[in-house]
Amino acid sequence: MRHTSAQAPSVVDRVLDVLGAFTPERSALSLSELSRRTRLPLSTTHRIVGELARRGALERQEDGRYRVGLWLWEIASLSPRGVGLRENAMPFLEDLYEATHENVQLAVLDAPDVVYVELISGRNAVNVISRVGGRLAAHATGVGLVLLANAPVDVQEHVLSQPLKAYTPKTVTSPQQLRRVLADVRRDGFVISDRQIEMVSLSVAAPVYGAGDDVVAAISIVVPADGTDPRTLVPAVRAAARGISRSLGAYQSG
Repeated sequence: MRHTSAQAPSVVDRVLDVLGAFTPERSALSLSELSRRTRLPLSTTHRIVGELARRGALERQEDGRYRVGLWLWEIASLSPRGVGLRENAMPFLEDLYEATHENVQLAVLDAPDVVYVELISGRNAVNVISRVGGRLAAHATGVGLVLLANAPVDVQEHVLSQPLKAYTPKTVTSPQQLRRVLADVRRDGFVISDRQIEMVSLSVAAPVYGAGDDVVAAISIVVPADGTDPRTLVPAVRAAARGISRSLGAYQSG
């Protein structure tokens, strides 16, 4: 639950709490599970879930549990930060994938996290925990470091003021060190994030500019940490980012 007000939650808050109870790990939930996870009375949960199911926002399975419905995906597809960006980016993401057959990702910032808009993954590519529509902490990912480095100062300061989760022993969790990393990203125009999310992989990421010449997204390629010289991938990643930027109407393209 993301209530930020001291007031009692509104009807909209309760509806969003129900939808927010679903996670990648718990994608199917019973009424009682939804009631516990939202801390709503069972009768209230039953009423909200019934309305959401009637509208197609939730779907009831044969075992009585509920899943997020297709109607929500249709609504989400209208987001300009998702679909329009993805449509412009896909040709360049596909080219980068065909050239490497490694994981290629496109993400936007929703501080303190990044949200993955697209992911192309090959059968033999290294495993990644990111997924389309999923979130990871911005400070620990290549795309996140690019986006944070180019975010407004108040956004950066908000992230730096929060505890920085350690995914691996290599994750940057010191605010002072993270400031230096972000400065390097702004100077270099790319970042190599080495084993910060998983010890088996590293990523090379670069910024994508929009029509206002501000950074609107980031792309990355994720490769095995062992046996890879990430600097050899920098030109290809930056070229793909410049191509997407031009497609979005950016004057500056990195």
